[in-house]
Amino acid sequence: MTNNKRNWKPATQLVHEGTLRSGFGEMSEALFLTQGYLYATAEQAEARFKGEEPGFIYSRYANPTVDMFEKRMCALEGAEDARATASGMAAVAAAVLCGLRAGDHIVAARALFGSCRWVVETLAPRYGIECSIVDGTDIANWEKAVRKNTKLFFLESPTNPTLEVADIAAVAKLANSIGARLVVDNVFATPLFQKPLELGAHVVVYSATKHIDGQGRCLGGIVLSDKKWIDENLHDYFRHTGPSLSPFNAWTLLKGLETLPIRVRQQTESAGKIADVLAGHSKIARVIYPGRADHPQADIVKKQMKGGSTLICLDVKGGKAAAFAFQNALDIILITNNLGDAKSLITHPATTTHKNLTDEARAELGIGPGTLRLSIGLEDADDLIEDIAQALDRA
Repeated sequence: MTNNKRNWKPATQLVHEGTLRSGFGEMSEALFLTQGYLYATAEQAEARFKGEEPGFIYSRYANPTVDMFEKRMCALEGAEDARATASGMAAVAAAVLCGLRAGDHIVAARALFGSCRWVVETLAPRYGIECSIVDGTDIANWEKAVRKNTKLFFLESPTNPTLEVADIAAVAKLANSIGARLVVDNVFATPLFQKPLELGAHVVVYSATKHIDGQGRCLGGIVLSDKKWIDENLHDYFRHTGPSLSPFNAWTLLKGLETLPIRVRQQTESAGKIADVLAGHSKIARVIYPGRADHPQADIVKKQMKGGSTLICLDVKGGKAAAFAFQNALDIILITNNLGDAKSLITHPATTTHKNLTDEARAELGIGPGTLRLSIGLEDADDLIEDIAQALDRA
């Protein structure tokens, strides 16, 4: 690779950054399906395990194909180091738990994906780690929740599914003032539209299953941060608990990264157009979209995001029955709980992704019986609008 890579724009980085070629000079990134690695001598093996000589030891620790994915993501995110994981939730669990111990305290935004809330509310307390859940849209709530033993802040922005936006820079400033770390789940914004590390966050996590793959093929996740934090906290956790990404999935995600800017740009453009149409429909009670002026945190969106989103949150009038009838009447848009796919997808959070929350907790998050999460794909926007219109008419 040439030295001018530091000046490459994201689209170029996502095609070329971190590429490692074998002696065969292959064009596509090589897929290294191997568990272990050979050493020329016993002395070399000893040096590798001591960390005195660079090189691969075991694919649970590191693998050349996975390493390419990590390096490419680091370049895009502006991170010093990263560890790729088997899924997005493996990344979240590792990022949240690896640096904590019994007696520590987490402050987390209440608007989180259901499994993320389970990690901080249910799993962490089993190991003596306390947790406070706050309305993350107001920095005053974060300040009030701080204790002497607060070591970690955790938030998702925009949130799943109601697309709330937190002021990342403000929360990061508060974290720095008390010596805590801020972990941001940036999956809904994608690394193209929001840079949490630039805003002051300390750790960023992604479910690479979503936009990074973008074609419904495989699971994956990644944790990105500074090298010191990863060396001192994540490194040993990762080696010994084994949430490593498979080389095949890493190769698939590398292919996904090559088209990420094209896909996300088209999906976001279509989502904005569809959100505007939905906002004017008589059967829709509410539309939340980060690209619209009526978004509840529009000022923060403008400050910290470079684009809207591929996701739309909407409420259908008539509650669960109407929401189900609408979904069932769709022809193009498919019912599933994934997102960020080339295909347009829709889900009913109250009965799927957030079904384990209490009715009160869902109400606090703005998830009602008629709430739907719509992930816009790469189909023609006009076809999607027609599909939505006919489904609303039939429902």
